[in-house]
Amino acid sequence: MILNPLEIRRKRRKQAKKRARKERRAAKRAHELENRPAPVPFVVGVNRSGTTLLRMMLDSHPDLAIPPETHFIPALSDTLKQRRKAGDRMSAPEVVDFLVEHRRWGDFGLDQDVLRERIEKDDKVRPKTVMRAFYGLYAESQGKTRYGDKTPGYVKQMGVVHRVLPEARFVHLIRDGRDVAISREGRMTAEDLTVERHAKIWKRRISRARRQVPRIKHYLEVRYEDLIEDPEPVLREICEFIELPYDPAMLDYHERSADRLQEIARDLDDEDGGALRPAVERVQAHSLVTEAPRSDRVGRWRDLMEPADVARFEAIAGDLLDDLGYGVSTPEGREAVASSAAEAESESGSGSGLGGSS
Repeated sequence: MILNPLEIRRKRRKQAKKRARKERRAAKRAHELENRPAPVPFVVGVNRSGTTLLRMMLDSHPDLAIPPETHFIPALSDTLKQRRKAGDRMSAPEVVDFLVEHRRWGDFGLDQDVLRERIEKDDKVRPKTVMRAFYGLYAESQGKTRYGDKTPGYVKQMGVVHRVLPEARFVHLIRDGRDVAISREGRMTAEDLTVERHAKIWKRRISRARRQVPRIKHYLEVRYEDLIEDPEPVLREICEFIELPYDPAMLDYHERSADRLQEIARDLDDEDGGALRPAVERVQAHSLVTEAPRSDRVGRWRDLMEPADVARFEAIAGDLLDDLGYGVSTPEGREAVASSAAEAESESGSGSGLGGSS
């Protein structure tokens, strides 16, 4: 078919517009990549899964600073959202007051006036600008250019954190739940937990974290046992995940951990009826990070957990233990695994849309 000159010109204009749109998209993408904030690692997990150990390792990188646990991101985000809905945006001084009044504020050693000035540089007080100012100021106080976070409880609210900081990259540290239960025994808590309660918490939090994965962009699972037995490959994997060059200084974390723990060497006020945590207890709870990795911290439940407690734990969480490759050791655990497999098979069959016949 021969096109007339008018049709040829129209076709060329259409092609030119298409190329222009493609070039604009490419230019916009390049600009976004050039100006985007650096990835921010968030170390999360069930309490007593080794998150403080990983924090100290990452914090020993010459470029990366990770503060003590923050806890306030969800509350800050919700407060700003509610005020915005009411047509009354929070001012920078109000946001700083909110942070200063949080019981964890004293752990960070920051100047609230400097933080206020940083926040005021942005036209609008938004969660992401507040948190970037906070983390940036903390990193500067440590002589670092990059920052991250280690708050285990964010494992339950990764979606919220991701909405506040799109650059967040979650490193979920997982440890054998039976060892977690052993490690949590004797810690100061508002209530004594039964082994069944330990099992439910461990299973629920890991399962909940995995359900959130489709709603967040960057998620990496890391095993505590691998971190203990051979830390370098794990740290290299994490560094690649957060786009940070690996540095062997992370392996010598224990040489500076005692000094870093002094940030939390203060009494922590009670919250919602919880027990007051004295300074000495807060530091002592993490004393093992002042030593090199100890392989005897892996599989402690085999020697320290009563057989009846192992059975009770596995009856509740045996399916997840098996799924994660930890295995089970009791009839109760094997029954839990079998029951979970049967349930999954039943759900798969019912979802296929095929009818059966007898």
